[in-house]
Amino acid sequence: MKGFERFLEDDLVGVRFALNVFIGTSIVWIVLRLISDTNPVWAIASMIAASDPQVKQAIRTFRGRIINALVGCAVGLLFVAVGVWTPLKLPIAMAVSVLISSYVVKVQVMWRQAPITAAIVIAGGLAQDSKMVGMERGVHKVAEVIFGCVVGLLVSLAMSRVWPIHEHNDPLPSASH
Repeated sequence: MKGFERFLEDDLVGVRFALNVFIGTSIVWIVLRLISDTNPVWAIASMIAASDPQVKQAIRTFRGRIINALVGCAVGLLFVAVGVWTPLKLPIAMAVSVLISSYVVKVQVMWRQAPITAAIVIAGGLAQDSKMVGMERGVHKVAEVIFGCVVGLLVSLAMSRVWPIHEHNDPLPSASH
């Protein structure tokens, strides 16, 4: 019996993660399609990134993604709102978001999220003739990202109750095994 329990905990972690992704994707897709006519790809990607069979890792990732998404959103909004568009605006905004994330916020888990989010916001602003409409569209995309993160964490927490695994186990075997 103990061998079967270890199999369920250790050898099926990939299956467990696949189930997390299936459930989370279903939730994100259905909810976002019901409340707006939007492409939920950013929310689904964020849900996957924030989902983990190991709850402690899911919480760390969730925290890092949310904090750094907010940094990127603020920087992106600032760069959309101030000045006129130039080809250097996007790379400068992304670099600024990295510097703020690295040296002010100092949450290295998912620190790549800051420049990604800044790019999402600025891209939303570029596609519009109006800065306000662009900013609104950018904030809407960031809200989808945050929603995806929340769903990923909640699915991870729920699955940890239904199908617990030991926190000290690696979620997937390393290449050296």
